[in-house]
Amino acid sequence: MLIYAKQPIYYVIDNYPNKIKTLYLAKELDKKEYSRLMKMGFEVKRIPQEAAQKMCKNANHQGFLAEVSEYELHPFSSFLNKDFILVLSNLTDVGNIGAIVRSAYALGVDAIVVCGVKTLAIEPILRTSTGALFDMPLALEQNIHDVLNDLKTSGFTLYGADMGGKDIKDVAIKQKRVLVLGSEGEGLTSRVVSKLDEVVSIKMSHGFDSLNVSVAGAILMDRMRI
Repeated sequence: MLIYAKQPIYYVIDNYPNKIKTLYLAKELDKKEYSRLMKMGFEVKRIPQEAAQKMCKNANHQGFLAEVSEYELHPFSSFLNKDFILVLSNLTDVGNIGAIVRSAYALGVDAIVVCGVKTLAIEPILRTSTGALFDMPLALEQNIHDVLNDLKTSGFTLYGADMGGKDIKDVAIKQKRVLVLGSEGEGLTSRVVSKLDEVVSIKMSHGFDSLNVSVAGAILMDRMRI
């Protein structure tokens, strides 16, 4: 699995050096830093810019690329003893998912369940999460209704985001809690909403009616911290 750009690669170097198989450098480093990397236990290769561009399909690699171990998805059942779960319903944009993973890790979410998609493109999610995915347990489940039923019977209170919901600042947040986020285009289906204990929203100013799902999710996660 290939990741690139300085920030996600240094996150993995500093926190999970054992997950790096090969580090590719397409820029010069000072001798002290290069010496440090050479002692980390993984292979370090210098490559020309042309090779780096080809490897990342002309994306902005900033001179840093790395082959890392595959991310292993977690079983959803292992999340039922946790306190704060994030459920993503039919989200497909890997940029949004990666940003949500990064915010979730920073804001105290214990695990994430992605529902309604057959496969996940882990590589770009890892990149856009700047490496935080390695710290966030993630499960993939097809049927969100089964997931919500299992969470509810395990004692979780279910909160879902919708523009017509109650202002999150006025909602009492329980210890065992779930935040459900829908896709930007469709939001949450009426069937999902019917399973929720509380529908929540963010009060807007200046007549603005919506936020990007990763931004809205970060605000809601922060306001649901206990």
